[in-house]
Amino acid sequence: MLSIVVGGFFGDEGKGKIVAYLGLADKPAIAVRCGAINAGHTVTYNGRKWKLRIVPSAFISRNIELLIAPGALIRLDVLFKEIDETGTKCRLFLDKHTGVIELCHVESERYNSFLAGKIGSTLQGVGAAMADRVLRKLRLAYEFDELKGMVKNVPDTVNEALDKDHDVIIEGTQGTFLSLYHGTYPYVTSRDTTASAFASEVGVGPKRVDEVIVVFKAYVTRVGSGPLDGELSFDEIVRRRWCEKATVTGRVRRAAPFNIELAKKATILNSATQAAITKLDILFPETQGVTEWGKLPYKVRKWIENIEDAINTPVTLIGTGEDVKHIIDRRRELGFLRR
Repeated sequence: MLSIVVGGFFGDEGKGKIVAYLGLADKPAIAVRCGAINAGHTVTYNGRKWKLRIVPSAFISRNIELLIAPGALIRLDVLFKEIDETGTKCRLFLDKHTGVIELCHVESERYNSFLAGKIGSTLQGVGAAMADRVLRKLRLAYEFDELKGMVKNVPDTVNEALDKDHDVIIEGTQGTFLSLYHGTYPYVTSRDTTASAFASEVGVGPKRVDEVIVVFKAYVTRVGSGPLDGELSFDEIVRRRWCEKATVTGRVRRAAPFNIELAKKATILNSATQAAITKLDILFPETQGVTEWGKLPYKVRKWIENIEDAINTPVTLIGTGEDVKHIIDRRRELGFLRR
């Protein structure tokens, strides 16, 4: 079974937590990370925290093969730092076509006033590297001696695993409305960030996708410039305990209440079969650490059910705390687990 996890808002929805949980709960054969180093996914497990920009968040389940998609972009220093931090040296592989961001890309963005000012880019060299890829002059993984022994044919590996009826998770990055095509252009990232694009990045056709899990946070946050309907003042964000900092840049995230219209559109754009909601405990503190649907207060269950009705998609996974284990998994009761 192939599952794709994708962000439903502007990134920062908690995709890393959801993917890490699925790795532990479902024990898939393979987890594939897409995107680039401008997207950070945080995993908190048993008192430890990892902020990942390349390594798949499912790494905490030790028997999973970890892959980087051919459509992804890495940077060598970030890659080797994360491999050391996660202890994944012998089970993480890249496709030969995975792109490599170099110092020239970072420097070209650092002095770009449009990206730094108007757009609010992370200035990690991702856009410059993507431009070079379009121009067919970006260097790829197979061209770097440092990566010898780490290169594998990712599309073949994933498709062969699916042929054997093994489970595979694709970890998308950022959020639907940062998509270069479907987002709030020009305040977007340099790639498409919907489920179909992530399948393409990995090298699997649309008919192979079984589940698309769109992840929403219990409120909406956004880093950098661009529209944010219902945006709250900084004082109000602090009062509601919604104050957060971006994983990669450390910038304070702007925030607004849950946006049902965006949620409906994200569900359609991604053909979502399931939805996940994270940080429920921030919106409803009394839900901290709850792991059973029936133990949620009635008003909280009603809030989630109203979202389900609006997006016409079941909410199967609900995050109730920072740790990966703080989650309500409704998939069995809703008929989404095959074994």
